[in-house]
Amino acid sequence: MRFLKLILRNLRRNILRSILTSTGVMVLVFVITLIWSILGFLDRATTEKSANFKGIVTEKWSIPSQMPFSYAQTLADGAAREPGDVSPEDSMTWQFFIGTIDKANIGFNSFVFAFCMEPRKLLTMMDELDSLPDGPKAELEKAVVAMENNRQGVIIGRKRLEALNKRVGDKMTIFGQNYRNLDLEVEIVGTFPPGRYDNNSCIHRDYLNSSLDSFKAKTGKAHPLAEKTLNLVWVRVPDRDTFDQLGSQITSSPFFATPAVKIETASSGVSNFLAGYKDLLTIFRWVLAPSILITLAVVISNAISISVRERRKEMAVLKVLGFSPNQVLWLVMGEALLLGGIAGAISSIGTYYLVNKGLGGIPFPIAFFSSFPVEDGALWWGAAIGLITSFLGSIVPAWSTRSIKIVDVFSKVA
Repeated sequence: MRFLKLILRNLRRNILRSILTSTGVMVLVFVITLIWSILGFLDRATTEKSANFKGIVTEKWSIPSQMPFSYAQTLADGAAREPGDVSPEDSMTWQFFIGTIDKANIGFNSFVFAFCMEPRKLLTMMDELDSLPDGPKAELEKAVVAMENNRQGVIIGRKRLEALNKRVGDKMTIFGQNYRNLDLEVEIVGTFPPGRYDNNSCIHRDYLNSSLDSFKAKTGKAHPLAEKTLNLVWVRVPDRDTFDQLGSQITSSPFFATPAVKIETASSGVSNFLAGYKDLLTIFRWVLAPSILITLAVVISNAISISVRERRKEMAVLKVLGFSPNQVLWLVMGEALLLGGIAGAISSIGTYYLVNKGLGGIPFPIAFFSSFPVEDGALWWGAAIGLITSFLGSIVPAWSTRSIKIVDVFSKVA
């Protein structure tokens, strides 16, 4: 306890330096916490599970995938056609509708990106939405029922709703951008829970499909995308063996001759979606994160080096009083470890609660991920980062205190 009190007194000697050093630690730990959270989330999304497999069926030879909607039911059944064939436990279709609520001012605040699907599948097949706590789950179920009763209903993420300057109950027209000349009149019936789907929307697939039928009846010809509306089909199976059998059934089915289809695990599909961000993520992982850790160690090293140079006489006095070289060394390192550990812990724990509870995640859109939660590991990351970088940054200046010679110090004073 006496040793700890001495460390605390030393830190209080130069309050400004201690505050500046701890602030630098907190800022850098904040940044590294955000980076590791994003990378950790994407790593999990691209890692195959040993059970509860999800697969993605897409068009085989074209990007973006555009399949006829007639494929939907057969794919939902897993193309089962022989005794012994397997079927998915669950499935969902995705049709993408991209539009704007203001044709005269197309921009971020008028943009709408929607998944067109069966509303009920939000509760059983959408990642994170299928495992909500009771409160948010009840709210989402209420919105899903409203969509099922009103196929013009739409569920919109909270941030997108704010950008559009709309609220639940409002009606609006979404002017199609990928479906040119196809406009959808919708009513906002609910919002997604804060987090991953903050900037996404969900429209009833039956409304999109019926609008395409109305377009044909009105114009006398089919919409150019009428036979290419199905973008993805998700299927869920219990394990890898079932997935392999299902994949064989689908790829060998004569029903999917033109266009041909392929099936891949959800992790592989997400990896393909993230291919365009490969260079950015590589920089995050192998350049930015290590650079921040090195910078953190340098910041602490500079602060401790300055302190050691200023206190050479004091350390000589400590040796005269009977402190061993190792005790002086650990006194200096203790200051760095205490400062770095506490500052790092405050930063990462504060980041966890501020970002997750206050912001609903890290607002950093990548592919179809609009935000990322701060990892639970952040509750201990900060302290660990602070302690390790403090140790590495302070070991050289602290080691130099062992070589301080009492005679040399006091001869210069004399």
